Amino acid sequence: MAQLDASPRSIQSVYSWYSQGQLKVNRRYQRKLVWTTKEKQKLIESVMKRYPVPAILLAARDDGYEIIDGLQRLHAIVSFVETAFATLDEEYFDVSSFVTAKNRADSGAFEITGQDSKIGSMEVAAFLDYSLAITVMRDASESEIDDVFGRINTYGHRLSDQERRQAGVQSAFADTVRELATQLRQDVSPEPIVDLSLMPSISIDLPMARHGYGTAASSTFWVNQGVLRSTDLRDSMDEQCLSDIAAIIAGGAMIERSKDALDAVYAPDTPESNRVLTGLVTHGSDKLKTELKYCIDEIMAICSGGSAPSKLRDVIYPEGTNNSFPSVFAILVVALHEKLIAESKKIADHAAVKDSLTGLNGRLSSGRTADERRRNVNVVKGLIDAHVVEGSTSAIYGAHSSVDIDNIIQRSRIELPHYELKQGLLNLNPQRSVNSDLPGKVVRTLCAMANNGGNRSGTVLIGVTDDAADADRVRELDGVQPVPVGARYVVGVNREAAVLGETVEEYFSRWKNAIRSANISPTSLRDALLANIDYHEYRGLGVIVISVPIMREVSYVDDVPYRREGDETVAVTALSQAVDLGRRFQG
Repeated sequence: MAQLDASPRSIQSVYSWYSQGQLKVNRRYQRKLVWTTKEKQKLIESVMKRYPVPAILLAARDDGYEIIDGLQRLHAIVSFVETAFATLDEEYFDVSSFVTAKNRADSGAFEITGQDSKIGSMEVAAFLDYSLAITVMRDASESEIDDVFGRINTYGHRLSDQERRQAGVQSAFADTVRELATQLRQDVSPEPIVDLSLMPSISIDLPMARHGYGTAASSTFWVNQGVLRSTDLRDSMDEQCLSDIAAIIAGGAMIERSKDALDAVYAPDTPESNRVLTGLVTHGSDKLKTELKYCIDEIMAICSGGSAPSKLRDVIYPEGTNNSFPSVFAILVVALHEKLIAESKKIADHAAVKDSLTGLNGRLSSGRTADERRRNVNVVKGLIDAHVVEGSTSAIYGAHSSVDIDNIIQRSRIELPHYELKQGLLNLNPQRSVNSDLPGKVVRTLCAMANNGGNRSGTVLIGVTDDAADADRVRELDGVQPVPVGARYVVGVNREAAVLGETVEEYFSRWKNAIRSANISPTSLRDALLANIDYHEYRGLGVIVISVPIMREVSYVDDVPYRREGDETVAVTALSQAVDLGRRFQG
């Protein structure tokens, strides 16, 4: 049984925990930073005025403390120390007066700003000495932590309906929705439990907040296509929409569009939740996620059809609207899933489907009952039926979707040793000369990733750059519009095939041949790389994905082992480095 330890701590002590990586966030239930700057400033003002602030609840772990309640408050405090925002009086924290923060800044952990207008040294001391009410759960089991989190977050009105459904819930259905939602939002984390310091890089930045978080709300599928507003993401309306869709598909029957219907799906041990869970087990969670991402890829392809690409909102509402439309979106996804997956069809003409779906909202009823929603699904299937042909679903399983590629790109920002991005094979000069050294460099990088050990795989993407200047140059030279994903840009490889006068298949073969002809050992690595190199159309630009498998022994290129140092690939020449590499594969 968990033991409670009420241990008030100064902000200085809490920041020390943070700087040492001891404050952890379990993303199974703590998924995002949502406070506005004004909310953060009001908290800091309370501290400065010595007002009481709500208690913080932590769970003791072997490597630190898991935040159960108080994520927003803790992040506001440490980000104020790191000059992410000013007080209501527009004064910043004086980093030079706090050695621990100054050392972190000097190490490159954060960039100091706003030091022309900062709080005084006496205020810094008072701020750091402020005692936070902290209670630590010791020897708590996972179920106890889940139960406590669920109880805390079902009191009052702080959470949206969907957040309240998910709070503290452990079920295959809740996990499936949660994982798919993070993938679509592009805020997937490298591990289920992450340091608090990583949360900004894997959080959604709302337009009015502009915190500089990792993903702009406007770049997510939901907001970019007009399905939801940016503020809807804060209230987890994306997860609510996915819950509705997943419950219909996994359960094998339409459900009413209502709060009560989804509450019943999430409630433990109810007939409805048992029915959906049983269906999900039969269907398979990973299979369902793959199928839904495929349907979303097809929606993107439909929107790109015709003479010019369109937003889904403009297809559904050609007369224009600023309203979100998650209910129509759910009907569209369910209809596509039934037609393309259940009936094994494929779209023969995406532009024709786009024409058929234009003005769809005017053809659907606004009904909420299961029967009315079934009729709406049948309307959509009828509209697209003339533009589909016999197909096969086998190709979609194991392949990458656009959503997968977006998440690989996002993760590359914080998992440098495991990801590499290359804009392409051609130099960005007027002559468009071939960079003949690049294939060899990529092969060595693949080898180095295989040597990361620790049961970690890796990925190289061809057709993506992290340099805005390169993206602008591609636009100028090749006449393509790069797609921004976070701070990266998808420039594609189809443009390079066109410049080289090759088909996409011939261009793709260049990369396969580079791997096939390389002197890679063990040969099992080479064979696995060839089996896991994939081409994805990605919004008409084309991206090559090379996946590195988990290896059980050291790998070499031309009898030389390589390793990753951050985002660099280096040859292992020193004996001590070779010994360290070997240790990664022991046990």
